[in-house]
Order: sequence, then C-alpha cells, then structure tokens
Amino acid sequence: MDKVKVLSKYLPPEAAPLVAKWIDYFKCEFKISRNRNTKFGDYRSPYGGQNHRISVNYDLNPYAFLVTTVHEFAHLLTWNEHKGRVKPHGAEWKHNFKRMMQPFFDLQIFPTDLKKAIASYLENPAASSCSDLNLFRALKQYDQKQTILIEALPVKSVFQIKGGRQFTKGEQVRKRFKCVENGTGRVYLFSPLAEVFPIGDEGNNGPAERAR
Repeated sequence: MDKVKVLSKYLPPEAAPLVAKWIDYFKCEFKISRNRNTKFGDYRSPYGGQNHRISVNYDLNPYAFLVTTVHEFAHLLTWNEHKGRVKPHGAEWKHNFKRMMQPFFDLQIFPTDLKKAIASYLENPAASSCSDLNLFRALKQYDQKQTILIEALPVKSVFQIKGGRQFTKGEQVRKRFKCVENGTGRVYLFSPLAEVFPIGDEGNNGPAERAR
C-alpha cells in the first residue's frame, strides 16, 4: 500500500507526503508500533546491516503521532551528521528537531493553541514530549477518547491502573504524586500525567468508565 495513504491514517493528512519522503530519502524502516507505556516512539541507528529504524505508537492522536515522528527523525538526522559522537538530546538534536518541525508550521497543520504549545516546547525541547507537562496536556486535548489523569483526582482518591493494581493518591512530592499501593502498602511515585481509572464507593467493581 502507498506510504502516504498508510501514514494518513495516523498523521494529519497534509503531513503524510513529507514524512513519506523522509522515509524514502533516509532509507528508514518505519514501523507503527503497539502501545508502549514508557515511550511514544523509538529510534535505532543502523547496525548489523540494518538501516535506520523508527517506531511510533499506533494509538497516538494525529498531532501527537506527528510530533513524535519528527522527534525520532531528528535523532536519525543527528546520527547521520555525528555518528553517535554527541549526546542523544543535546544541542545538535535540539537544532535538528526545530529545523525538521518548521515545514509543518509552514503548512499550518497545527491548531493555534497546539502550535503555541509546540513553539514553547521547541525553545528547549526535552528528551520526550510526554516529559513536558504543558505540551503533553495540549496534545491530550486532541485524543479521541479523553482519559483521566492522576493530577485531576483529589488526594486520598482510590484508583486503578492497567493490570488491575489499586492505589490511594497521596500528596505531591516535587513533580510527582506519592501513592500507596492498596494491599501491599508500598509507596510509588506517579507522574501527574499518568492515566488512571478512579474507583468509586463500590470499590471492587473495576475501573470507572473513562470520561469522554
């Protein structure tokens, strides 16, 4: 199937032709991956006869998919220029990320609010868009299904995570929330943007329906 047609299912359609050109130009193996809780995308440099490899989670909304894709292609370009001799998210990568994002600004692909959040993020991009709270929140607004984030729950709320483990939310410690696992008493620190399932008075009836 045509690359542009496939990419248009995951990216804003106007962005698909340029990303398809990048895939061909850089001889990159581009994979649409299953969901990974710890990362949105991944880049692997050429090794053992393999070409550049990029993977991006399939369940991201189109704007998050595009930002993640550009993030990973910036790694590819930086590797081509420096062959691993610079820091993965150093000045060289930051320069390339800004440079590769510019064509999508020129195409007016992003809504105004999201464009502002991305522009602010690009002033000093972090290792991951999900580690920048403002950008992550802005991107989440465009998810088809809205999820509940732990930062929205009151302290002492009981919630469940994927896999069924239950916790009680505690106070915020620096940037994370201190939560106690029910049953074991172990303490875990959660990112404020962790997706959770609140549990009501019924307790063990399972996760509440996600807000829409």
